[in-house]
Amino acid sequence: MKFRRQSRELEPMNLISLIDVMFFLLIFFMLSSTFTKETHLGVELPEAKGEPSTDSKQQIEIVIGEQGSFSINGQSLVNNEADTLRAAILKTSEGKTDLPLLLTADAKTPHQFVVTAMDVAGQLGFTRLSITSRQPEAVEVKKK
Repeated sequence: MKFRRQSRELEPMNLISLIDVMFFLLIFFMLSSTFTKETHLGVELPEAKGEPSTDSKQQIEIVIGEQGSFSINGQSLVNNEADTLRAAILKTSEGKTDLPLLLTADAKTPHQFVVTAMDVAGQLGFTRLSITSRQPEAVEVKKK
């Protein structure tokens, strides 16, 4: 007995559902991914009279924003906790506590954040601490 072979034609694959799944995956990954945003703190310095000191050595600069956010040498920290600041200073200084530490705080920064930064630096053994300020603007005095 001979059976006749049936010719099979390949059925076209349904690509519409595959395309829909790919679009859903694309949208999911776009919405769930986080984008890093480089931020630099805008700081308005308090005024003080005096000559600025210039030091050509490597230094560590701690910038404190108006809301108390910390940044070390341009790298923003994830929070304003003392432990985070301590770890970042240790990483940046590589254990060298003889480096000058420059503290730059916004004029409107709550005093507690400045004290926290000074306290952490003191606990780590930094002795060369400077606080930045800006020269007061020249005010013209009118004589009568």
